[in-house]
Amino acid sequence: MNGKQTLTAVCGAVALSFTTSGGAYASLGTTGNAIVNSPLTLLFLSFCALVVVVQCIPAITMFYRMFKGTFSAVEKKVLDEANNK
Repeated sequence: MNGKQTLTAVCGAVALSFTTSGGAYASLGTTGNAIVNSPLTLLFLSFCALVVVVQCIPAITMFYRMFKGTFSAVEKKVLDEANNK
């Protein structure tokens, strides 16, 4: 190997070791229940859950109306065809 290939291999190895060791700094360490310790975190998570639930209500009602409209249109078409015969 010449000098350029050696330098490239060393830089690649250093970059790989820095990339893979980054997870150790983001770990919780000794506090295994860090989410439960903060009331603001619980408040934020409950607010996010509330937003999701509130957005599901119109989606469910719209799905129900689409479902109801589809079958009432089919029923009306069948009744109209029966009356025209």
